[in-house]
Amino acid sequence: MTPPEVWLRGPIPGVAPLLQPVAHSLLQCREEIESHVLSLTPAQTRARPGGAASIEYHVVHAAGSLDRLLTYARGEQLSETQRDALAAESGVRTDLQSVAALVEFFTAAVDRALEQVRSTPEGTLLEAREVGRKRLPTTVLGLLFHAAEHTQRHTGQVATTVRMVG
Repeated sequence: MTPPEVWLRGPIPGVAPLLQPVAHSLLQCREEIESHVLSLTPAQTRARPGGAASIEYHVVHAAGSLDRLLTYARGEQLSETQRDALAAESGVRTDLQSVAALVEFFTAAVDRALEQVRSTPEGTLLEAREVGRKRLPTTVLGLLFHAAEHTQRHTGQVATTVRMVG
């Protein structure tokens, strides 16, 4: 029997009530990436059916985006290393040769994100934050919500692309 989606399993321990949807979303994405990707070959994760982005791209980009968005949520700007990682996301990752390594890369990013979500006091959610070199305005809550929503979007792309390469 398939368990219910994460959001129907109850509260995530250590996560503030207002941030439960963020945690539920990230955990759901982690489960879906594991279930969709672990059975694939490296060639399948790198395939670009019809010129679409590869599964590897979506997984790596989702993980990198989590890191960047949570950096902004902490009130920081991106480091040179983070900007370099962003520029390299569309290329083949030579450090992620196995599918297990690709999934672990994503899982580790989700785990770091969940730690930050757990340590975010509810009283800071409406604090102003700035995004990017243009320092576009948002809030801590806006960044955390977008991090979850953006990860879901790429997880959905993975699920669709798996059907095309499988």
